[in-house]
Amino acid sequence: MKQESVAIRTEFIKLDALLKYAGLTDTGGFAKELIQAGQVKVNGEVCTMRGKKIRPGDTVEAGEYRLTVKSCT
Repeated sequence: MKQESVAIRTEFIKLDALLKYAGLTDTGGFAKELIQAGQVKVNGEVCTMRGKKIRPGDTVEAGEYRLTVKSCT
């Protein structure tokens, strides 16, 4: 599994926006499809809510990637 850190400047980022921001999907529509198909985990649990608030310290898994979200400040 490839691990990457993603820094955000805000308090949180929505799950679908994170996947696009991190470059795991080209479009928000594809991110939505992945999430609704149950192919994305947040902190080890499958998450089907594309608007889930992801905060620094959370981990997101999609495919062969594991993203760790951290604060940019």
